[in-house]
Amino acid sequence: MSDVDIEASQAPLMDHLIELRTRLIWSVAAIVVMFGVCFYFAENIFNILLYPYERAAGDQEGLRLIFTAPQEYFFTQLKLALFGAIFFAFPVIASQIYMFVAPGLYKQERGAFLPYLVATPVLFIAGGSLVYYVIMPLAFTFFLGMQQAGGDGQAAIELLPRVSEYLGLIMLLIFAFGLCFQLPVVLTLLARVGIVNAAQLRKGRKYAIVAVFAVAAVMTPPDIISQVGLALPTMILYEISIFAVMMIEKKRASADDEDPSNMDGPDEGGETHPPAP
Repeated sequence: MSDVDIEASQAPLMDHLIELRTRLIWSVAAIVVMFGVCFYFAENIFNILLYPYERAAGDQEGLRLIFTAPQEYFFTQLKLALFGAIFFAFPVIASQIYMFVAPGLYKQERGAFLPYLVATPVLFIAGGSLVYYVIMPLAFTFFLGMQQAGGDGQAAIELLPRVSEYLGLIMLLIFAFGLCFQLPVVLTLLARVGIVNAAQLRKGRKYAIVAVFAVAAVMTPPDIISQVGLALPTMILYEISIFAVMMIEKKRASADDEDPSNMDGPDEGGETHPPAP
């Protein structure tokens, strides 16, 4: 290869690296800005996250959380601010990802890519909402039921959660549920590139059940409520994924029967692409 050819191949690479750097800068800037906002409102956000605990406690008076080290609540607020920053900055991050990959895609490929950018945060919010409104109140109802009033020769046993442990628990559950709720996105993407199909998913259902309960046992606290609460919705999403993969296969089969000459032309730059799977 001549020096001219090498320089010509390096130029597009440098353009892509510069574009990638720009997208990363915008994404990091969005996270930094949202981190500052979330840290300013960290106390308010933490009080919002206390709703499952308060709902489980019902009419109990004097609910308290404690911290046992001087810096504990401060670092808890930092973790909360970072968690909130990533969550609220996700639309910017997703848009930057799309703007980076979109120029190299056909119109039909861009149309297929966009639904996944929408479905990912929607499914994550659905998983987090299940934790916030159902799983955490049920789990804390169970935990609070283990308290002991004391008297008649018995010691009083009272639940006094630490702020860091409570935040760690609810963040872990929100992340675990939000991640597992991405199953339809992952499986349909794999189906689009031809790695899996509906028949394989149906055949592997029994292995999926074992894997889902194993993941639920690892990603949730050791209580049956949160484990089953994660495993059952995930299996429902697995069945929905099988249906979605079947629809993709039917659409692909009908497209194969049509005249392939109606494929879109290449995007700017004159690059050619294989047909979208």
